[in-house]
Amino acid sequence: QVQLVESGGGLVQPGGSLRLSCVASGLRFSSYTMAWYRQAPGEQRESVARITSAGTTNLAESVRGRFTISRDNAKNTVFLQMNNLKPEDTAVYYCKTEQWSRPDYWGQGTQVTVSS
Repeated sequence: QVQLVESGGGLVQPGGSLRLSCVASGLRFSSYTMAWYRQAPGEQRESVARITSAGTTNLAESVRGRFTISRDNAKNTVFLQMNNLKPEDTAVYYCKTEQWSRPDYWGQGTQVTVSS
């Protein structure tokens, strides 16, 4: 039984920071690529960042230079450090597993709201 549980969302002012966490269970976490997605109301879900089992990272152009993805395999956790937040970053943020020949698993999401 695979579970992904996100946390760390909330309301922040523009220019502020948040650190999201996603704790995984029920899988061999260290072998999975992990990714963060986000979805704003009325918009398509979009990829934000990903980190492979080897630690290679990719960030969407819209967040490059502001967000950082990292992982702690000992804690089965992937993080998304979000700095210099903008109102357009407002969305529900989801973590997702990726592994060849394995199904994708999604967390329940955590709300991030950037507003004055």
